[in-house]
Amino acid sequence: MELKEKLLESFFFICGISAIIILLAITLFIALTGLQFFQNVSLFEFFKPEWNPTIKPPKWGALALFAGTFYIAAIAMAISIPTGLMLAIYMSEVASPPVRENLKPVIESIAGIPTVVLGLFGIIFLAPYLSSLLNIPFALNALNAGILVGFLAIPTIASISEDVLGSIPNDFRHASEGLGATKWQTIVRVVLPAGMGGIFASIMLALGRVVGETMVVLMVAGMVRAFPKSILDPVSPVTATIASELPETVVGDLHYQGLFALGLVLFIITFIINLLADIVLERYKRRFGR
Repeated sequence: MELKEKLLESFFFICGISAIIILLAITLFIALTGLQFFQNVSLFEFFKPEWNPTIKPPKWGALALFAGTFYIAAIAMAISIPTGLMLAIYMSEVASPPVRENLKPVIESIAGIPTVVLGLFGIIFLAPYLSSLLNIPFALNALNAGILVGFLAIPTIASISEDVLGSIPNDFRHASEGLGATKWQTIVRVVLPAGMGGIFASIMLALGRVVGETMVVLMVAGMVRAFPKSILDPVSPVTATIASELPETVVGDLHYQGLFALGLVLFIITFIINLLADIVLERYKRRFGR
């Protein structure tokens, strides 16, 4: 029995170490390749608004690409935050246990929808609807992409926030109701403030998912590299630009390195977002002993 336990322990240890080594190797490769780009292109030029590596001389300004990512992320979070929080409040504070047990897996299953299927939905159904509703000729734009990506981010906020609200001791609720507060006053003035740290962490994790989404935005964002002036303009976000241009580059040339530089900056952004979310969530768990 001890031999089996040692073998299992060694197996899981090797799996864990292997995952860490692979992750570090990927990070190192992205960093080294991306940093080579900045030996030839200055940061000032990198943050100019025009990205067009195929013309002479090439333009390496990534500001329009990050603006497209920002537009989509802002729209997605404007949709997913209120929707996810309302679902979390309903499941934690209002729904009966049978409803909660059935509703939560349904919401979490949204995250398992293939993004290419969601992209097809955006092209076939959502784009014509937005075009007709807003009277615009071209509905493959930031708004279309933001709506779909926001839909994908809802399960992250709803599921984690529900866990957070459910972990708050019932003594908080009983004390509030004992002082004469209604159920909704208790939710708004006691439960939500007590769980704000964990809710913030869920929002940050959802933001990391939104910023890193590729397939949906590649299909429905419009892929125009001009600097967007509104959410109705087609955009070319960073992730979609990397996915569309990388197969056309020569390994090792400046265009290839430039795409890895985009990936490096995006990796740093998502890493910081997820790190902040993990720190906040861990502090929250220690606060309530969970």
